[in-house]
Amino acid sequence: MDPADLLAVLDEAVAAVGAALSGLEDWGPAGTRPGQYRSDLVADSAALAVLEGAGLGVLSEESGLHHADRALLAVLDPVDGSTNAARGIPWFATSCCVLDAEGPLAAVVVNHATGHRYDAVRGGGARRDGRPVRPSPEQELRRAVIGLSGYPRRYFGWRQFRALGAVALDLCAVADGTLDGYVDCAEGAHGPWDYLGGLLVLREAGGVVVDAHGRDLVVRRHGERRTPVAAGTPELARRLLQARQSAMGGDR
Repeated sequence: MDPADLLAVLDEAVAAVGAALSGLEDWGPAGTRPGQYRSDLVADSAALAVLEGAGLGVLSEESGLHHADRALLAVLDPVDGSTNAARGIPWFATSCCVLDAEGPLAAVVVNHATGHRYDAVRGGGARRDGRPVRPSPEQELRRAVIGLSGYPRRYFGWRQFRALGAVALDLCAVADGTLDGYVDCAEGAHGPWDYLGGLLVLREAGGVVVDAHGRDLVVRRHGERRTPVAAGTPELARRLLQARQSAMGGDR
């Protein structure tokens, strides 16, 4: 399957999620496991039908690994920011990134509240609503607006921060310059479905995404967790990593 066909499949999966959510009346907790909402389950079922039907393996936050023997693996967060969705905060998305043997190949991230769509193909750049995006050129932390997940033990030195609540969209916001950077101040909080879609968008836009502890961010097992830090420039990424290590003590 070529990248254009992959993007078409991912768009179909996102559209199926949107259709399923449009008829959902109760967006609250599902009563299954902590942090899982009815929207998560409905969206997962809709996306899986499309992705599996297209011959992809799937690693979903909500339902685990499907068809591990297939050459292409779609890493899926059916509703990234489901707490936002349940509370009517317009910052939640479906994120899907397809991996091949070399890593991230194609990704689509769509904000269901606003309709904004991000896509990227390895080596082909990144787009928001079909138009190429570039990150902020900011290098200095003292001038930067930073997205946060979790909360640090002390001030990092940024100009301002925003805690928005959906990692895939947060990384896409770095990709298009809405945010200058992003830092995860939690430990063990984020699986690959949370960040891989945004990772490919940001890297293809020209930005930087790394793990705070230097680990590979491309993982394929449901139980693995990482700590992403991102910026539009290598200099700002380095300063964010230094500030995080100083404030957090480098703890895992």
